[in-house]
Amino acid sequence: MSIEKADLHIHTTASDGLYTPQEIIDSALQAGLSHISITDHDTLDGLLSLNADSHVQKLKVIPGIEFSTDLPAHEVHILGYYIDIRSKPLRQQLDVLTEDRRLRVNKILEKLALLGYPISQEQVLRTAMGATSVGRPHVAKVLVERGYFSSVAEVFSQILSAGKPAYVPHFKLTPEQVIRLIIQAKGVPVLAHPGLIGNDALVSAIIQKGIRGLEVYHPMHSKGEIAKYLSLARQHNLLVTGGSDFHGIPARYPASLGQFYIPADVVYQLQTYRE
Repeated sequence: MSIEKADLHIHTTASDGLYTPQEIIDSALQAGLSHISITDHDTLDGLLSLNADSHVQKLKVIPGIEFSTDLPAHEVHILGYYIDIRSKPLRQQLDVLTEDRRLRVNKILEKLALLGYPISQEQVLRTAMGATSVGRPHVAKVLVERGYFSSVAEVFSQILSAGKPAYVPHFKLTPEQVIRLIIQAKGVPVLAHPGLIGNDALVSAIIQKGIRGLEVYHPMHSKGEIAKYLSLARQHNLLVTGGSDFHGIPARYPASLGQFYIPADVVYQLQTYRE
């Protein structure tokens, strides 16, 4: 079957996206996408909330997830595709990450109060719309809503980024641990947006740790980076994937699903590898 348009990197309200999983399904169908993957940060709740009737045969939903890894100087994220969302080891590890996120938010709120920006846990959870993967973006939105800052970007640049007054690190797995966990859950581990890591030596090192693919196609990759990582994937016999990294943020491209999509053969190759 010909795949016209696919998007393998989408976030929902289960983590830091603005649309619910069902809204993502509806938007994807409206945009004419044939395959999507919901890849929320450190949680499967968005996928688990969907039932068999949540989408029709015109749209295939590939179960996915996105992990941040324990490399604080670099933005190293790893995607997992076709994971078994009921894998016990995976679910247990996600429970640990969820609890750590909760504790981290509380510590951030304590720092904010000392800095003169008091907000409550209830306000953050309300903004998170029931997400279990609660994080700094939700805190930042509350600070903007309360009038302390003019934008989420300003919040991060002044107080919430690493090294800033209200920053609190959180527990992360190493790339090796993430790769093993995804494979254990019968999934395919893929290095997300390698161009955003800012260190190709590190990209090469992660390839040696057993990553199975590279997210070559990404909105923030230049044409030169796409060509470079496509060549690197071929050199190491890695899968090539891609997606919009859609969060639903109006000022961030793409503003809607379907604006950024990947070539037809990408999903086919991923399917073939998994089979």
